[in-house]
Amino acid sequence: MSANSHPTIVESRTEAPFYRPVDDEVEVFRAAARRGVPVLLKGPTGCGKTRFVEAMAHDVGRKLITVAGHEDMTSADLVGRFLLKGAETVWVDGPLTRAVREGAIFYLDEVVEARQDTTVVIHPLADHRRELPIDRLGTTLPAAPGFQLVVSYNPGYQSVLKNLKESTRQRFIAIELDFPPVDTEAEVVAHEARIDVETARTLVKIGHAIRNLDGSGLREVSSTRMLILAAELVGEGLSLRSATQAAIVQVLSDDHDVVRALGELVDALLP
Repeated sequence: MSANSHPTIVESRTEAPFYRPVDDEVEVFRAAARRGVPVLLKGPTGCGKTRFVEAMAHDVGRKLITVAGHEDMTSADLVGRFLLKGAETVWVDGPLTRAVREGAIFYLDEVVEARQDTTVVIHPLADHRRELPIDRLGTTLPAAPGFQLVVSYNPGYQSVLKNLKESTRQRFIAIELDFPPVDTEAEVVAHEARIDVETARTLVKIGHAIRNLDGSGLREVSSTRMLILAAELVGEGLSLRSATQAAIVQVLSDDHDVVRALGELVDALLP
């Protein structure tokens, strides 16, 4: 790996991940998985994109290899490189090459954070060729049965300079995910944090109120992930107000006026 580049690699989990469908995303993914069609997941930060992929990998019975995209990532970080091992130089597969060989699902999270000259390495895998050129070995590796590409990004957070190239985008089918309805999100928060549903519902109502604010100036809104963190604090004995202040209000902004306004909104919604 390059000196400053260490991709975060997460292997699949053995237990079935908890996921509640909102629309037809499960059916669309299953159909794509049967044909090996690449999938692009779009949605705000913390809405459950990664959990959805984990659940779908378990559902279709495939290994999942996840890499978090970042601006220092190189193609070698994905494909592999020669490394010194004792007195010998040996080739070490990168996570993408491993997924191609093993017929796993390869999930590149926040794909637009990676440099475009890096992400083009997935192009031959995302079309009819289904193969990975490994230039340093002078070979081309065909994808094993079961291999599938999945990438994700947050379209509302990207700038003009950080967006998917059309040549990349058009190789994928797209599934748009969003924050779930109140009842579904309350069930998720209660399950993940192991708290009662009514407390979870109060936190979700706070989350929805923040998401619906006009002209707040917030770069991000209260995600399901943040609500779960707040719920976990409640589960440890903190009051709802203290938990929401620590896990939501103070995290969303450093602007004192914004923090105060969010705090007042939370106070108005607390029982």
